[in-house]
Amino acid sequence: MRLWHKGCFYNVGQFKLCKDIVANTVHNNEIILTGFLEQGLLVRESKKLWEHYRKSPQFRFDVISMIPTDILMLKVGYNNPELRFNRLFKMARLFEFFDRTETRTNFPNIFRISNLVLYILIIIHWNGCIFFAISKTIGFGSDTWVYPNISDPEFGRLARKYIYCLYWSTLTLTTIGETPPPVRDVEYLFVVSDFLIGVLIFATIVGNVGAMISNMNASRAEFQAKIDSIKQYMQFRKVTKDLEARVVKWFDYLWTEQKTCDEKEVLKNLPDKLKAEIAINVHLETLRKVRIFQDCEAGLLVELVLKLQPQVFSPGDYICKKGDIGREMYIIKEGKLAVVADDGVTQFVVLSDGAYFGEISILGIKGSKAGNRRTANIRSVGYSDLFALSKDDLMEALTEYPEAKKALEEKGRAILMKDNLIDEAAANAGADPKDLEEKVSVLETNLDVMQTKFARLMADWTSSQNKIKQRIANMEARVKTLRQEDLDEVVEDKKDK
Repeated sequence: MRLWHKGCFYNVGQFKLCKDIVANTVHNNEIILTGFLEQGLLVRESKKLWEHYRKSPQFRFDVISMIPTDILMLKVGYNNPELRFNRLFKMARLFEFFDRTETRTNFPNIFRISNLVLYILIIIHWNGCIFFAISKTIGFGSDTWVYPNISDPEFGRLARKYIYCLYWSTLTLTTIGETPPPVRDVEYLFVVSDFLIGVLIFATIVGNVGAMISNMNASRAEFQAKIDSIKQYMQFRKVTKDLEARVVKWFDYLWTEQKTCDEKEVLKNLPDKLKAEIAINVHLETLRKVRIFQDCEAGLLVELVLKLQPQVFSPGDYICKKGDIGREMYIIKEGKLAVVADDGVTQFVVLSDGAYFGEISILGIKGSKAGNRRTANIRSVGYSDLFALSKDDLMEALTEYPEAKKALEEKGRAILMKDNLIDEAAANAGADPKDLEEKVSVLETNLDVMQTKFARLMADWTSSQNKIKQRIANMEARVKTLRQEDLDEVVEDKKDK
C-alpha cells in the first residue's frame, strides 16, 4: 500500500530513498536465511538452505523484487517512484504468512474475516491510487470526472487527495453511490473495469462470508440436527413430557458447557502416538489420585489412561446402587455425587471433584466380604462428568504387567483389611471353584468362537481351491484346443505342398 501511495501521491526524497535502500538490503539478506523442515527437523546448514531456496518458486519473485531499480532514480530523478513497482513481487511472502498463521491460530474464522477485509481495503486503496494517477496524466480539473485542480488549496492537501480518491474508489467498486460520469474514452474504460472488479468483489464477499458463517455454525447446526431427530423419535414413541423435558435439558447442558465434541471423531486423524500423549496430558494426573494406582509403573498408567471413558450423568441419575455387580470404577472430573440411603433422599456424604470409588470391586480380590458387589447407593446431585475404567480393560492391561497386578491386589487387600472388609479364611483358601468354572466357561466360549472362525476360513479356502482348479481345467482345455488347431494347420500345409 505504501508503494502505490508513493507512486501516485507524492515524490520520493533522497533521504527517504536511502532509507528504503537500507531496508531493502536488510530484507534481501534475510530472505536467503529462511529455514525449512526436512523430515520434521529444522535445517540450519547454509548450503542446504541455499539449494532449497534456489529451487523454490519464491526465488524467482525475490530476484525480481531485488533488482535495484532505485538506482535509476538517481539518473532520471526522484519524481518517478513507479520504477520501484517491482517490489510488489514481495507480496508472495505476505500470502505465505497468511497461510501459516491461519493454520496455527486458535481463531481461524476471525483471521479469515480479517484477511478478507484487508484484501478489500488494499483493492480499494490501489484503485484510488490508479484514479489519482490517471487524473494526473489527463490533467487535474480538466473535466468533471478527474480529481479537482490541486491549485485549489482545499484539494491541494495530501490528506484531501487521498481521502477523496479513497471515497471515489469505494463508491465505484461497491456501486452504492453516484460518481461524476466519465468523459474521455480512457475514463470510460477505467470505470467499466472498476464495475467488473466491483461485481467480482461483491460475489467474493458474499461467497466468503457465507462460507465462514456456515463453518462457524457447523457444530451448532450438527448439534441442532441431533436434537431435532431425538425430538421426532420421542414424539413418534409417545415419550412422556417429563422425560422429554429431561432430554432437552440434557442437550442444553452439553451445549452450554461445550461438551458436544466427539473426542474419538476429533482425534481419529492423529497417529496413535499423539493420541496417547494427549490422553496422558489430560488424564494422567487424575488417575494418579487413585490410591491403588499410586506408585504403579508408568507404562501401566499409560495403558490405563488410554482406556478411560468419559461419562456424563444427569441430576438424580444413579451411578450405582447397593448390591449391583461392580464392573467399573469411577473418577469424578467435575460435579458432585451423593452417597444416599435406600430411600434415595438421606445423604451420608457428598463426593466432589477428584474423588473416586469402585476401585476395589474391579480387582476381584479373593475374600472380600462384599465380593464384587456395590456397597452403597451413589447418585448424581447435578450434572456430573466422570471417567470410567472397566474391569475388562484393567485386566487386559494387567496381562502385560503381572508384577503390577500382584502389587495392586496387595494394595487392595491391605485397604480391605484396614476397613475390616475381608474374610481372611476365604482369602487364604484355595481357588474358588466358581472362579474356575467361570474361567473354564470363558475358555470354552473363546474356543467355540475360534472354531467358528476356523470353519469359515476352511470354507473360504475350499472355495478358492475349487475356483483355482476350475480355472486350471479351463486353461488346459484351451491349450489343447490351440494345439489341435496348430496341428491341423501343419497337416493342411503339408497336403498343399
